[in-house]
Amino acid sequence: MSESVLYSIFLLASLGIIAAVVLYLVSKKFYVYEDPLIGEVDAILPAANCGGCGSPGCKAFAEKLVKTEDISDLFCPVGGNAVMKMVAEVLGKQVAEKEPTLAVIRCQGACDVRPKTTEYQGPRNCAISAMIYSGETDCQYGCLGDGDCVAVCKFDAMYMDEATGLPVVITDKCTSCGACAEACPRDIIEMRPKHKKDLKIFVGCLNEDKAGIAKKSCDVACIGCSKCEDICPKDAITMLNNLAYIDPITCTLCRKCVEVCPTHSIIETNFPPKKVKKVEAIVEPEKIKTDA
Repeated sequence: MSESVLYSIFLLASLGIIAAVVLYLVSKKFYVYEDPLIGEVDAILPAANCGGCGSPGCKAFAEKLVKTEDISDLFCPVGGNAVMKMVAEVLGKQVAEKEPTLAVIRCQGACDVRPKTTEYQGPRNCAISAMIYSGETDCQYGCLGDGDCVAVCKFDAMYMDEATGLPVVITDKCTSCGACAEACPRDIIEMRPKHKKDLKIFVGCLNEDKAGIAKKSCDVACIGCSKCEDICPKDAITMLNNLAYIDPITCTLCRKCVEVCPTHSIIETNFPPKKVKKVEAIVEPEKIKTDA
């Protein structure tokens, strides 16, 4: 083997050793220490990386939990109270228990009650549609029907109903991450508390137009008549901008508002049918005939 070859091998080996030493020294010099608790907490979290906690991912949320003194306002909607309790035990901190929530579609303007007045030929995307026009119907507050909410759901908890043109939430799969609510440009999706047996009462309309205009654009639109507000025994219903809103915390699910709504814009879910009260007929005693 010639001297030039040996010299080349020696030179390359020397450069490799020097580079390795330099990289080692640099890595030690600029090493970023990570609290081992971050890894422990990250292992407890569900690894959904949905952003429902307000952080870009579970690792970022774990770091936030470790570095924050008071974590009572921090919550993982996917893991729920069980996961947060485990996190609190690892960190030795107090965590507030929160009532689980579910996504609710506050629009029931299906094709049969909200007729189309225009036809859109552009890209089928709710965000784009909301920016460039008011929708294919006369209601500028309702669902656009292009499925942005379904597209962002990572848990297959939503689908578009072909018959109604509206999104449907599969409550058993909904993790309350809130991604669908954030993606909706019309803000028709609300995260509401999950009551026992998933009982819900809410106004399925966001139309703020006056009664005549609202009713013309959709048969089941809220017309702001205030009948629901007047009959509510707990003052759980408020009227604002010609629209009723039911507070899920104050509402006792008595269903009195449902009965008086003239347009059936108030939705009740998973309730058993009301029992019909039996009315006993009053039979008058026969008159005794007497001979004159």
